[in-house]
Amino acid sequence: MQFIDEVKIHAQAGHGGAGCVSFRREKFIPRGGPDGGDGGKGGDVVFEVSGNISTLLDLRHRPHQKAGRGSHGMGKDRHGAKGKDLTIPVPPGTVIKDVETGEILADLTDPGQRVVLLRGGRGGQGNARFATSTNKAPKFAQPGEPGEERTFRLELKLLADVGLFGFPSVGKSSFITKISAARPKIAEYHFTTLTPNLGVVAYKNFRSFVVADIPGLIEGAHQGAGLGHRFLKHVERTRLLLHILDLSFMPDRDPIRDYESLNRELLLFDEELAKKPQIVVVNKVDLPHVQENLVAVEPYFAERNIKVFAISAVTGEGVPALLDEIAAKLWGEPSATADCLP
Repeated sequence: MQFIDEVKIHAQAGHGGAGCVSFRREKFIPRGGPDGGDGGKGGDVVFEVSGNISTLLDLRHRPHQKAGRGSHGMGKDRHGAKGKDLTIPVPPGTVIKDVETGEILADLTDPGQRVVLLRGGRGGQGNARFATSTNKAPKFAQPGEPGEERTFRLELKLLADVGLFGFPSVGKSSFITKISAARPKIAEYHFTTLTPNLGVVAYKNFRSFVVADIPGLIEGAHQGAGLGHRFLKHVERTRLLLHILDLSFMPDRDPIRDYESLNRELLLFDEELAKKPQIVVVNKVDLPHVQENLVAVEPYFAERNIKVFAISAVTGEGVPALLDEIAAKLWGEPSATADCLP
């Protein structure tokens, strides 16, 4: 399924039905009086979180949504039926904004959560409502009120405990494949991952956590460079970030500069995002020259008291210790100290 995480729709609640002008006419009952019923209320527009969908693709193809209108009132004091509500299913993590003002109208996270954002118009009153002692035969009724309408922007922000980020081709997809049942596309070129991937990691004592593989960022991503700017918002909800580094390209590529560059991108995109706890992970330590390069970068992280985990997403080396560290950050589990620096 195509991953769509942003869409604009125009929605309208149902109009209220009109009240009826009617008079009772039955044999042997002259001047029976007014008996026009009220119009029905228009349907509301409701957004509801569905655990069965993970993208906004359906709404991309249906940008105009309208609830049912209320039925008109009828004679013999028969009131119109209420219009059918329009329920719009959205995936967990959907943020709904007003297009014109940018105001956040709803932040929907839990399956089954519902919010009414547009109210249907009230039905008009029939002429039976206006009969008085001085006006026993009113010949007028109210029209129904129009339903509310608005243009919304829906943004999907994935709900995950841990977000993986790093430059393209550092091994994020391989890592999430190693620790979960997710099977993202993996290849030897930039931007293999074009959409975020979610993986559920089974941990000890029947506990689990969700990891999001965010497409590779590059310098200038906060301004629209590369693909990462489209997906930075997906790490806003994560509790913990895994910054994955690749030392296999040294000395042609400086991993320290990469580390500082991507942290600067997080800061420029959202200061709160840059404050999230991070674990630094060096991947591909199954390669001999990566182990040598790891010794070269160790002083930089040691001076800043940053723990670095050395792993191989291919062989699994160091992965158990890293999972223990993730659990320690998420739940306060005892953390392993092996396979990390310092």
